[in-house]
Amino acid sequence: MLRVDQLSAQDFVGLSPGAAAELAARVLAHVGEQSRQIESQAQAIGFRDAKIASITFELRRLKAWRFGAKTECMSAEQRQLFEETLAADQADLEAQLAALKAASKETGNTPEPDTRRQPKRQALPEHLKRIEHHHEPENTTCGCGEAMVRIGEDVSERLDIIPAQFFVHRHIRGKWACKCCQTLLQEPVEPHIIDKGMPTAGLVAHTTVSRFVDHIPYYRQEQINARSGVHTPRSTLASWSGQAGAALLPLYAAHREFVLSCAVVHADETPVAMLDPGAGKTKRAYVWAYARGGFDVSPGVVYEFCLGRGARYPLEFLKGWSGTLISDGYGVYDQVLKQETRIGAACFAHARRKFDELVKDNLSPVGTQALQRMAALYQIERQVKGFSAEDRQAIRQSSSKPLCEDLHAWLKLERQRVPEGGATAKAIDYSLNRWEALTTYLADGNVQIDNNHLENLIRPWAMGRRAWLFAGSELAGQRAAIIMSLVQSALCRMRHSADYADRRTMPNGLASS
Repeated sequence: MLRVDQLSAQDFVGLSPGAAAELAARVLAHVGEQSRQIESQAQAIGFRDAKIASITFELRRLKAWRFGAKTECMSAEQRQLFEETLAADQADLEAQLAALKAASKETGNTPEPDTRRQPKRQALPEHLKRIEHHHEPENTTCGCGEAMVRIGEDVSERLDIIPAQFFVHRHIRGKWACKCCQTLLQEPVEPHIIDKGMPTAGLVAHTTVSRFVDHIPYYRQEQINARSGVHTPRSTLASWSGQAGAALLPLYAAHREFVLSCAVVHADETPVAMLDPGAGKTKRAYVWAYARGGFDVSPGVVYEFCLGRGARYPLEFLKGWSGTLISDGYGVYDQVLKQETRIGAACFAHARRKFDELVKDNLSPVGTQALQRMAALYQIERQVKGFSAEDRQAIRQSSSKPLCEDLHAWLKLERQRVPEGGATAKAIDYSLNRWEALTTYLADGNVQIDNNHLENLIRPWAMGRRAWLFAGSELAGQRAAIIMSLVQSALCRMRHSADYADRRTMPNGLASS
């Protein structure tokens, strides 16, 4: 039987009229089918090209949104959520684009070369368990008959996870008796966080960390545990956390002493809602935060849950401590600095924020010039971040101090030119009234230029406010402060160790960027 796609001119020679007509009909049918396939493929290619162009356009627009000026109008929390959403959308579109380009390559179309620089993936942590999978050819004999020699290998690593699994510890304590003297011998029960309770210390720690660090409410933890067939009512989980908080009190007290043993301490406070059952609503409480200096080799932070924002709370907490206190412009800290032997250091970020508001509202050109001058100071701080305190102080004296003196003189000059009561005058007055405290960091290499170190450490409380909305009671707030103090300090030390492990030093002593 002849195949239409294999016909040649010789096949038509000597055919009868009927056979020729039949063959011609088959050829026409084949040509028609081929035309329909070509048209269908052309439509598919056109649709795919349009889809690639559409996805490419969406990617460009996402990047413009992500890095454009509009994101500066958002708050820190909004910007974080916005960037997370954009990152997920970008990954989605890039995966679709890669699939379409791969399909184009399979159909014989040559896609445009990808000229983008591929990001360098960070190495997976060394402490993680490695499971090796060896892949070798089944037959290592060459086609010529000679045995092949192994000359090397390629190693790739992929990250995997085993979801949380519950398991049971069975403690079997044998009983031994002496028939002669009627004596019973048995190993005593080891102490536990919850005596005669079901959970181990590990499960209690997991519950409290999930609640106070990951901000997972107890009712959601109950649902998560139920998926593994483990019944843990939310009241039980809350009871475990309560007993854990009581057990951690001695450790919290020791940790508080550790934080206050530093000569440089950051201080800040943030509001937290607390349930007021008598009034049927919530009232405002505060979490006060104190952290060891940002340059300290042993970082740590301690939180205290308080019912108010008055001076008596930091005065009581810092009783007996002397050193340099880094804080914002809240007036309460003026009273705190009068006690003991204390030096005040103000936050340059708060002073900068006043001028940044002028720039955003287009209120005065003074704001732009002030931001440029302050940016030079921050550039120096980025360069000396990994230096010793002595070297940092020396560079500040030689480089930052002249810039601060010029900034101070310029601010006083501009203050004479602007009218009283305006936003520009208030921004300048904020810096001039705190100038001595703002420049305290120049004389001490252990003091940071701002209070951002602690503001980052107090951010988990802002995240918690959105998750659990309010503290159920004063005791619940204190318990949260105890647990979060210990856990956030541990996380802070982990980040600090990773930061200094990754930092390289150039031969001339300058940290590499």
